[in-house]
Amino acid sequence: MADTEWLDERQAKAWRSLQFMQMRLDAELNRQLAVDSGLSLSDYVVLVKLTDQPDGRLRIFELAHEIGWERSRLSHHVNRMANRGLVTKEACDSDRRGAFVVLTDDGRRAIEEAAPRHVAIVRRLVIDQIDADELDAIGAAAEKVLAALDQAEL
Repeated sequence: MADTEWLDERQAKAWRSLQFMQMRLDAELNRQLAVDSGLSLSDYVVLVKLTDQPDGRLRIFELAHEIGWERSRLSHHVNRMANRGLVTKEACDSDRRGAFVVLTDDGRRAIEEAAPRHVAIVRRLVIDQIDADELDAIGAAAEKVLAALDQAEL
């Protein structure tokens, strides 16, 4: 690894800060959701993507791509959510191997009950801590990184 271009001090500090911020935020959001609603952050992410759809359904591969998970991880998680009545899986008529993940009424109620407190903690921990320019910079940087990740998948 002699040709590795190591991060300089500034880059390493920014990278570690981003990593630790994300880990601590995920832990706090998971804790808050579990206490307030019995949902995990993973449940919440899946439910948000389904509620974004007019019919509350997405093909498993589409949902996996949307949230950046491997299909096997998503399939296992969807099975756990289905056992709790938050979603169902429905066969796809046009592709016998494919399936839809479908939001249930219980899943919709769960996300509607969880969302206000979740948004409040996101606002308190993130949005209220930064100014508008910082928010725009974070959004722009995140979009660039997500685009690079999409390109890496090709």
